[in-house]
Amino acid sequence: MKRRLTIARALINEPEVLLLDEPTTGLDPQARHVLWDRLYRLKQRGVTLVLTTHYMDEAEQLCDRLVVMDKARIVAEGSPRALIEQYSTREVAEFRFPVGVQESLDGQLDGLADRIERLPDRVLLYAEDGEAVAVAAHDRGLRPETVLVRRSTLEDVFLRLTGRSLAD
Repeated sequence: MKRRLTIARALINEPEVLLLDEPTTGLDPQARHVLWDRLYRLKQRGVTLVLTTHYMDEAEQLCDRLVVMDKARIVAEGSPRALIEQYSTREVAEFRFPVGVQESLDGQLDGLADRIERLPDRVLLYAEDGEAVAVAAHDRGLRPETVLVRRSTLEDVFLRLTGRSLAD
């Protein structure tokens, strides 16, 4: 409720420039989407929004231009779409294998995607056509427990540019 009140107080004067630091932290999903709608409408009316956020879906929804920072340095800048096109692929196929199978794949995924990222719990295959990757993996006899094909996001870009390990 304090977060909601702070945001309402900032919006009441109809500012020309609005500085927001992690505006949706602590908000439930409904309140977050209401705030996104309000900020989007302000942006359409010509209000300049400057925000910091760790929520890449928020940046993708609200930002026309953004910078990705790592260790206090700008590592990339541009529109959300341009950053995704530059640092990722159109789609990502996420494969989850039964316990022990992922460690024994030994090159069976090679050549299926533009980039392959092995995580402890899943394998990410970055490609222009995620469904084609899933079919090709099946044709090679691979049987993941689950396959999720999704479009690339700013989170994929952020993690590629800054790494997946926790910063100090």
